[in-house]
Amino acid sequence: MRLGPLVEWWDRRQIALYVVAIGVGATLGLAAPQVAPALEHSIEPVLMLLLFATFLGVPLIEIGRALRDIRFLGTVLAANFVVVPVLAWGLSRFVADDRGLLLGVLFVLLTPCIDYVIVFTGLAGGARARLLAAAPLLMLVQIVLLPVFLFLFAGGDVLAVIDVGPFVEAFLLLIVLPLAAAAIVQAVARRHRIGRALEQVMAGAMVPLMMVTLAVVVGSQIAAVGSQALTLLRVVPLYIAFVVVAVAAGLLTARFAQLDVPPTRAVMFSAATRNSLVVLPLALALPASLSIAPLAVVTQTLVELVAMVVLVRLVPRIARQSAPTVTTD
Repeated sequence: MRLGPLVEWWDRRQIALYVVAIGVGATLGLAAPQVAPALEHSIEPVLMLLLFATFLGVPLIEIGRALRDIRFLGTVLAANFVVVPVLAWGLSRFVADDRGLLLGVLFVLLTPCIDYVIVFTGLAGGARARLLAAAPLLMLVQIVLLPVFLFLFAGGDVLAVIDVGPFVEAFLLLIVLPLAAAAIVQAVARRHRIGRALEQVMAGAMVPLMMVTLAVVVGSQIAAVGSQALTLLRVVPLYIAFVVVAVAAGLLTARFAQLDVPPTRAVMFSAATRNSLVVLPLALALPASLSIAPLAVVTQTLVELVAMVVLVRLVPRIARQSAPTVTTD
């Protein structure tokens, strides 16, 4: 079935619409800060719906094939847990005099994203199925290694606040549940028209779902960040530098592994995108004397969302398709 004119219109203008969504979220969050708690509670359901739509567009056979791609999985792990920690350590030295900022920066930069990175990777023509297949492994390894890196970079006393609960909950709600729902719909679609209709509806809804996600995340957090803007200005250049260097590091790591263009783009996005919405509860569990830490995490989210909108256009120009390839997923 041909997409309707409205869907075709927003598909052609999606990057501009994402910028508008970020602006609307910022305006709402600053003009009516009292709505922040309601918006914050809506982040998880909106993300679940967005990821359901994303997974629904990825045939499960592609995920099974991606799980056997040892070269890609090894490259993603090397980029995120060998290269990025060195970068995170270097950048964190600029705020080592403020323990709250230091911990916030380390919490967020040491944990690779497992959710909306898949969406942005797909928008940039990256291998989203391979990145989706890598998500459980990325989650497991960051649970194991985050305490190790924090011990090395910030000292042993911070280990007392590490709780795997938010990681497990995020994995179940943002990966397992949407993926299982998508698998059921795909199975139904092979036999019944209602399943195919739902696939088409969710495919057409991807742009508005991403707009809602961006607006909700920004709107829920920007007022809190604004209240400590002067202090948090110290970490903004660090987060910008992280995105720039992480994208380059992802590109070089993928080229060293001799990956094709779509998986190279996926590695670049994975290296640059962090698990801020999952580690935020960890930062919130810190003592009141370190209350700036969760705001440092949130600041990274705001910087990253803007960066992702830019990278959707920039990454395909950096990692160009030089020859036909058999798959983009």
